[in-house]
Amino acid sequence: MSEQPKIAYILPNFFTAASIFLGIVSALASIRGDFEKAIIYIVLSLVFDGLDGRVARLTHTTSKFGVEFDSLADVIAFGVAPAVLFYFAVGKHFGRVGVLIMAIYVIFGAIRLARFNVTTGTYDPSMFIGLPIPTAAITTAFWVGLYNAYDIFKNYEILYLICVAGLSILMVSNVRYPSFKKLNFKKTYFIKILVGLVIVFSLIYLYPLEICAFFTSAYVLYGLIRASYNIINLKFKKVKRTKDE
Repeated sequence: MSEQPKIAYILPNFFTAASIFLGIVSALASIRGDFEKAIIYIVLSLVFDGLDGRVARLTHTTSKFGVEFDSLADVIAFGVAPAVLFYFAVGKHFGRVGVLIMAIYVIFGAIRLARFNVTTGTYDPSMFIGLPIPTAAITTAFWVGLYNAYDIFKNYEILYLICVAGLSILMVSNVRYPSFKKLNFKKTYFIKILVGLVIVFSLIYLYPLEICAFFTSAYVLYGLIRASYNIINLKFKKVKRTKDE
């Protein structure tokens, strides 16, 4: 039997390569000051990043090479590209501090990916440990989009700096985030989901940047609120147990 590579094995890696390409194009657009296109390229890169894994699983062509290639692609598409976007839109106003935040974002993103690769299968697959780098990337991109779209945000550059630094820390933190990979649709109310999706996509159609920024920000905050609640609840239980004793 011929051992020639099958087209099925090439297809998912093609999507990964497309993700890298879009990440590079996004970075170049940011350098030129075309931030709107840079944001669009990051979003498209996210689409291709989602397709490569799904195509590999559907065609049963997952491989160690594909996993490593995907991680390297993510460093460029969701590490370097949004970091460059943030720097040329906001960070450059802060000199070396802006450069530092940009570099930390990329480094922590790479650490996040490395940790994900070595810990996959050792924890509940329905949860991510640390903020996923694609989420951090599109959140950063949408925040920059709001900064460019509304003059009011141009008075809060320092807040942007702090928020991007916060996203970097969340990527390497132990804060849990839902992965939505193991949804049990048998127990889900399909009509409610359909109505909800129609409403959401209608809002996205009317206010794409604002609604996308809202949902990604809400996801980031959800992890923080959940972690804070768990810490407070744990301390409360310890205090109660101590009093009972």
